[in-house]
Amino acid sequence: MTSWRQQTMHWTPARILVTGFLIIITIGTFLLKLPMSMQPGRSLSFIDALFTATSAVCVTGLVVVDTGTTFSTFGQIVIISLVQIGGIGFMSVALMFYLMLGKKVSLRERLILQEAINANSMEGIVRTVRRVIIFVAVIQAVAALILTAYFATHMPLAQASYYALFHAISLFNNGGFDLFGNSFQHYANDFLFNLVAFLLVMAGGIGFIVLAELYEYPKRRRLSLHSKVVLTMSSALVLVGAIFIFALEFTNPHTLGPLSMEGKVYASFFQSISARSSGTTTVDVAQFREVSQFFVIILMFIGASPGSAGGGIKTTTFAILLSAVYAMLRGREDAVLFRSRLPKEQIIKALTIIILALMLVLSVSILLAVVEQQPFLDVLFETVSAVATVGLSTGITPELTVWGKIIICATMFIGRLGPMTLAYALANRKEPMLYRYPEGKIMIG
Repeated sequence: MTSWRQQTMHWTPARILVTGFLIIITIGTFLLKLPMSMQPGRSLSFIDALFTATSAVCVTGLVVVDTGTTFSTFGQIVIISLVQIGGIGFMSVALMFYLMLGKKVSLRERLILQEAINANSMEGIVRTVRRVIIFVAVIQAVAALILTAYFATHMPLAQASYYALFHAISLFNNGGFDLFGNSFQHYANDFLFNLVAFLLVMAGGIGFIVLAELYEYPKRRRLSLHSKVVLTMSSALVLVGAIFIFALEFTNPHTLGPLSMEGKVYASFFQSISARSSGTTTVDVAQFREVSQFFVIILMFIGASPGSAGGGIKTTTFAILLSAVYAMLRGREDAVLFRSRLPKEQIIKALTIIILALMLVLSVSILLAVVEQQPFLDVLFETVSAVATVGLSTGITPELTVWGKIIICATMFIGRLGPMTLAYALANRKEPMLYRYPEGKIMIG
């Protein structure tokens, strides 16, 4: 009889990633069920513990109970630890322990690391991940120090330090969890907090490969095509999103209306960047006009960038789609970005990801609409938030039925790994095609 170890030797990196995330979610669920994880007099059902653990590991931030008032300090540390592991990837955490123990990283483990951070090749993968861990530690530590000094102006120093570290980790990893109960709505008019939060979310959302290249840029004076596309598309989406939200919500008395002009600008930019993965807010998204909520759904669907803590179809996928559409409309054979021709395989992969994501959104939305008695726009908003692991909600998350919570849990899990990764994990090993079918043509359009 084949041993478990021998069987796992034939597992693909995708299957190992799926299994690893499932194990972490399971551990997190049981830790959150412990009495010591609860505030005195509070309790948590198994499904709510599972939902919270899944939301944390998948860096989503959808919550069925208030994090600050339901969980004890131990429970909150469990949650933010799950967010950290889920954000940088459990293989990156494992590599950190490998390096600390002086162990050598095998070829198989390098392949898993490549899959985990969406790297194009295995060359220098250990060095890249090591830098990622250092970047994460330094960025979060600096942000925590700044936020500590800021929070200390209106709360005790010990609490300020704890809140600063918790929210620095949550914001960088696009986790969406907060201890205030209403996200960051008290800080809508504050420039310093908005700036720190904005930079944290952006740093965590552009991808670890881009962070590594930006670190080396002063020496190399060169960025790869991937980094150029990510930085350009991310900046464009933030700017366009902020303009739309500012214009649509300017007179809304429940969102931007009561804020000062500076606060309106801060809140517009904050919601624009947050909608693409962070899930934190400085105004109540549930009070957005319906057109604004639908626009936020589009931003959530696009999401962050590859190799980051964020979800969605990714900025590069959206950029490839726009480039392919532009080339088709201009009658050009090649899709081009920054004077580089895109391979046909990448265009097909981008279209596959978009179609799979759309199918997932439509399927879950229909299923959730059947299970839950909620307005369809709220159901669609919740679904896209889970698929893209964003964490924004119109407020229906705590009201979900048991079946609704199970559906959202599965959706967050698929969204964090990506439909294609999950498909690769579930599929058998590829069989080589020994023949090709004759080419055929059909009418389109």
